[in-house]
Amino acid sequence: MNSLKYLHLQQSEKQNAFWLLLFDFLKELVYDRESMGGKNVKLEDVFASSPVITAVKDDTGLRHAMEKDCAIVFILYGTICNIAQIVETVKEHGKLAIVHVDLIMGLGSKEVAVDFIKENTQADGIISTKPGLVKRAMELGLIGGQRAFLIDSIALENTRKQLASFRPDFMEIMPGMMPKILRLIRETSSVLLVAGGLLSDKQDIMAAFQAGVDAVSTTKEDLWEV
Repeated sequence: MNSLKYLHLQQSEKQNAFWLLLFDFLKELVYDRESMGGKNVKLEDVFASSPVITAVKDDTGLRHAMEKDCAIVFILYGTICNIAQIVETVKEHGKLAIVHVDLIMGLGSKEVAVDFIKENTQADGIISTKPGLVKRAMELGLIGGQRAFLIDSIALENTRKQLASFRPDFMEIMPGMMPKILRLIRETSSVLLVAGGLLSDKQDIMAAFQAGVDAVSTTKEDLWEV
């Protein structure tokens, strides 16, 4: 009910109208809480409450991730034929579903790949090494995560320059077991940072957090509940 119309109602009608407005408000509130994709949910708060992100690369990992308390799942596998079903499984368990579009078989490297995810799945966001796809995701209202492979000093410098000109919703740094490099990135930008790749034990994870990252992602199931 329109709140302006409410002001012109008779007193007897206002009581009923009040409860209708309250009911509508509660419905929206519940939806935002369950979907976790609403604008009222801040990604930094999700990272703070669930800093170890489960990354899954097959159906077995997906099934095990659904049994954990993690709030976010990075989906690192699938095809254009089954990605909608994979995402649906994640959403049915009340988790954020972030799809690595570069790893979905059948999707190309053009922006239309992101459009496909938006129109055909319930995904909350995407990850990609391609800035154009990340930007497109953000334009469509999806979470946009940039993955960067820091294999040498040139890659590091390019990443720092990129962050100066474009701010994704989060950046995933690969490999994640380089605390000195992670600290350099943190000193460069306030963007949300995720460390991922080659994290082998609890010490690696703690070192990443001490370097200033906001979350870590891993496919190693024994680290999901560190």
